[in-house]
Amino acid sequence: MIRFTGNTNDWKVVYTEKYTTVLPMIFRNFVMEIFHSQMKKKPIKMKELLKENILKHISLSQDEIEAFVDLFAKKEIRKREFLLREGDVCKFEAFVVKGLFRVYHIDQNGYEQILYFAVENWWITDIDSFCNETPSQLFIESLEDSEILLIAKKEKEYAYTNLPQIEKLFRIMTQKTHVALQRRMIDNLSKTADQRYIEFSTKYPKLIQRLSNIQVAAYLGITNVFLSNIRKKIALKK
Repeated sequence: MIRFTGNTNDWKVVYTEKYTTVLPMIFRNFVMEIFHSQMKKKPIKMKELLKENILKHISLSQDEIEAFVDLFAKKEIRKREFLLREGDVCKFEAFVVKGLFRVYHIDQNGYEQILYFAVENWWITDIDSFCNETPSQLFIESLEDSEILLIAKKEKEYAYTNLPQIEKLFRIMTQKTHVALQRRMIDNLSKTADQRYIEFSTKYPKLIQRLSNIQVAAYLGITNVFLSNIRKKIALKK
């Protein structure tokens, strides 16, 4: 039987035979080759998801889309880590490959007001701070261990100049964001908390399972106690 000791840099065979001098190098090279190939696959997979998202909105040639995604930098973020804090200037737009984020503001009374959540295949930024280079009024926090792809303003402007279709991409996404925020404002003015909760849980059934009661309540603009009462009423009707 062959047993290895130490790390991959100094593996050695404890039980020796005539192939002692050959086997360690063979196994070491084999394992390291697998390790490095897996490390290379990860960013490739991340960028493939980004490509799929882009091609849902616009048409690009293979060379154009490769050139665009190469402008993004990958970043891994641990749970509860902040991607942006109030007072900082937002220097990125980010595509969520894996994980969950919340974008929120803290009012003068210390209450959190969640603008939106972002899961896989969604984009996150503070568009005001990013475009105008002003201090942000928002926090962007990861609620799970997450992976994102970031593009800075300089790279985005480069894409606008050299890849004209990219401007169309961000215009489409901005329009969709404005529509969603407008609908949410109207809902907050015209619908009850019960109605808003039912619509949110119906529209995003998988997302709501990843959120705490406190987070859902902050998004709906109600207290955790009020949310619990809503859920009890719904449960009694079933």
